[in-house]
Amino acid sequence: MRRVVCLFLDGVGLGPPDPQVNPLVRADMPTLRELLDGYPLVEFPEPVSTSRAHLVPVDACFGVPGRPQSATGQAALLTGLDVPVRLGEHYGPLPDARVRRWIVQGNLFARLLRAGLSFSFCNAYPWHYFRDVRRGRRLLSAIPYAAVVAGQRLLSAADLRAGRALTADFTGELWRTQLGYTDTPVRSPREAGRRLGAIAREHRLTFFEHWLTDRLGHRKDREGGVAMLERFDAFLAGLLEEVDGAETLVLVCSDHGNLEDCSHRGHTTHPALTVLIGRRVRALAAGIRRLDDLAPAILAYLGVPSPETAAGLGG
Repeated sequence: MRRVVCLFLDGVGLGPPDPQVNPLVRADMPTLRELLDGYPLVEFPEPVSTSRAHLVPVDACFGVPGRPQSATGQAALLTGLDVPVRLGEHYGPLPDARVRRWIVQGNLFARLLRAGLSFSFCNAYPWHYFRDVRRGRRLLSAIPYAAVVAGQRLLSAADLRAGRALTADFTGELWRTQLGYTDTPVRSPREAGRRLGAIAREHRLTFFEHWLTDRLGHRKDREGGVAMLERFDAFLAGLLEEVDGAETLVLVCSDHGNLEDCSHRGHTTHPALTVLIGRRVRALAAGIRRLDDLAPAILAYLGVPSPETAAGLGG
């Protein structure tokens, strides 16, 4: 039975090979280094394929002027639609009514459920997040919004304690040190990856969102970026220890560039980082060029018909 585990890293592109500005060059990431036969995570014109993984430079610009933004980029990733083109602009960080319209029209999670396949958006949220959403003080970003409109409730601290969810920082440490959750689990990055692997065995698609990379990029925090990427690499190692490489696609992806160039605080026009890990995915990787190719690729791997063209909504 084929499964997909999607590891979404907000704001990570393939940028310059300069260790002074690019944390992806400086970080020690032995898991990815081995998977990619030592090929660096820098900008390049064509995909790189090894026996175990495929590194793909994914266009997040769509030929639309300006710098890619999270709302339209994530919507394109989730729907298989060229959302920035349809809007005529990059928009974000949070989806407005125009972007939400496309997510409602047909996102990846909803399509899986209609095909009878289960998914889990496995991020846990603290109590004050739910409070602020309920009071109208916070809008959902594109990924949790897509999960909610598909019918999943957002997971909470109770799910984290029960092992059904993970925190966005991988380990749960920030929930202890910054949010006051003294009774929630704290795991090493590798242990957290194994826990994600256990969650993934229960679903055909498991989606995990990490947004701290984008925040570190906006802060020009190169050293923080290096440390976070190294934690992610250990997290990935733990996940790969738990999943069946013959039947599971592990997809590392992003919505736009940012962290890969810490010489400034803004997003970049660099290709978005995309790595496909698994067997028999070479042809799948060859068909990915833009963000809107990712949802069809996931659906194809799982044997679900790809998103049809949204009819009657323009664009």
